[in-house]
Amino acid sequence: MVLVNHILFGDPELRPSIGLSGLQGPGRAKEKQEKERSELRDLVGKNLHVLSQIEGIDLEMYKDTVLPRVLEQVVNCKDELAQYYLMDCIIQVFPDEYHLQTLETLLGACPQLQPTVDIKTVLSQLMERLSNYAASSAEVLPDFLQVEAFAKLSSAIGKVIEAQVDMPVVGAITLYVSLLTFTLRVHPDRLDYVDQVLGACVKKLCGKPKLEDSKATKQIVALLSAPLEKYNDIVTALTLSNYPRVMDHLDNGTNKIMAMVIIQSIMKNSTCISTADKVEALFELIKGLIKDLDGFPVDELDEEDFKDEQNSVARLIHMFYNDDPEEMLKIICTVKKHIMTGGSRRLPFTVPPLIFSALRLVRRLQGQEGDVVGEEEPATPKKIFQLLNQTIEALSFVPSPELALRLYLQCAEAANDCDLEPVAYEFFTQAFILYEEEIADSKAQVTAIHLIIGTLQRMNVFGVENRDTLTHKATGYSAKLLKKPDQCRAVYACSHLFWVDDQDGIKDGERVMLCLKRALRIANAAQQMATVARGSSGPVTLFVEILNKYIYFFEKGNSQVTSSAIQGLIELITSEMQSESTTPDPSSDAFFASTMRYIQFQKQKGGAMGEKYDSIKA
Repeated sequence: MVLVNHILFGDPELRPSIGLSGLQGPGRAKEKQEKERSELRDLVGKNLHVLSQIEGIDLEMYKDTVLPRVLEQVVNCKDELAQYYLMDCIIQVFPDEYHLQTLETLLGACPQLQPTVDIKTVLSQLMERLSNYAASSAEVLPDFLQVEAFAKLSSAIGKVIEAQVDMPVVGAITLYVSLLTFTLRVHPDRLDYVDQVLGACVKKLCGKPKLEDSKATKQIVALLSAPLEKYNDIVTALTLSNYPRVMDHLDNGTNKIMAMVIIQSIMKNSTCISTADKVEALFELIKGLIKDLDGFPVDELDEEDFKDEQNSVARLIHMFYNDDPEEMLKIICTVKKHIMTGGSRRLPFTVPPLIFSALRLVRRLQGQEGDVVGEEEPATPKKIFQLLNQTIEALSFVPSPELALRLYLQCAEAANDCDLEPVAYEFFTQAFILYEEEIADSKAQVTAIHLIIGTLQRMNVFGVENRDTLTHKATGYSAKLLKKPDQCRAVYACSHLFWVDDQDGIKDGERVMLCLKRALRIANAAQQMATVARGSSGPVTLFVEILNKYIYFFEKGNSQVTSSAIQGLIELITSEMQSESTTPDPSSDAFFASTMRYIQFQKQKGGAMGEKYDSIKA
């Protein structure tokens, strides 16, 4: 004991110059004072280190004598730098077990330190050491519970923050980040502890404006990210009542950054969000990406950043799933409610994944009956299609008519598979209305009409009357396209609407031939227009494309397409290619040569097909 006292307090006659209280230093020149401070700090630090190594200083002696006497000197020294250094020394040189068993005593000194002491760093280092100690062996965890380490640390942090009234917000948040890190490592199963730390942070932030300080917001992001990194599951974070309350204190820009962190965590861990309530809570967390926040209009965003954010939200929607159709429909309705507040720039990103998520549910319910009566009715394809129709309609007002048209056609196919003819017809009607009223660009019209033709070709739910109505509209639109080549290709594509291989009732050879002849007339008109405009006719590509359609239907058994018709078209193409007014085109020549080789191959192969080609000269 005498040795301990000598190392701690030295010779009483020397104490004013080298003792702990001497770290205050007299009022001499600053440079000299700082030098003496440094020397005294090193001396005392070495003394503490030696003290920790002395044999015979066990936990009991440390608890009853060493720590109380050292802390007494630390508190009485009144010098902020000395107090910080000495507290740091105590934490670093003595064993972790000693700190755990004397935690209340050590923490009790913290509020008594000078208000300007960097106590957040001291406590952070203490919690880091203790959490590392807990992680070193499962055998020590009961000791943490026995001494109620979390409660003592939490209480001490609260007292320190209360005592240091001038502590910046960032300092307080840093303390809570350290406490949360400690909690997640030592008590990962105690979500109530985690929520308690978040709640204490909310209490500190309460009444303050949204954080603009970059260091403080960085610490808030660290605080919110810690549970995600620990549990690898946003669903766990959604059970924390104070989690969204902390996010509410972020400025709009940081709120969006944190929202992206949350989405990335979900995607990285393939987390499935399985209930409407969880989706509701999640969308509340990421609302900065879903809609315009006050004072942060979407127009101010960088275009690339905006696209990245909205694509992330689109991917997120695909992570919402439940095997129960009723709950899945609730999820879809919840998503719809939120994304519809996103504004015209967001809807083209967020509506498509919602539509396809709903269509996936429709496929699961395929074949079920039921009308749309009320919200209490069970989930049925008809009910979902009504929801989809309303959702897609919003895109036409954005406006984003081309995307809306594509989605209407996707829904029409799904309704076809569900054998719902009126629903499929309604979706086609909406697509045609968009085509007529909203799509004015010639290139967009070409793309749209081919999508319509391709989708209509695959439909088998329509009766004769409805199919004829839709087919008539499609062929009429095709013939009215702006450019002759586009007209020609759309018209010969319509020929497939009258001859569908897997539908015996749709094999109208005469109307197929009418489409092909009409396409030939348009191709001929295109040649003549090229001659007038340039003094030479254009390539024969359109004629070769039509020839290939003739061959296709000839092999499918369409009696209207005869070998003599094919022979006549071949002679026409050959004549055009040999004409001096025709513009040479290597690609057209190669296309025609390949087609002729195919005919020759079929003749040489023999059999029934070969006999059909015998009369054609190739």
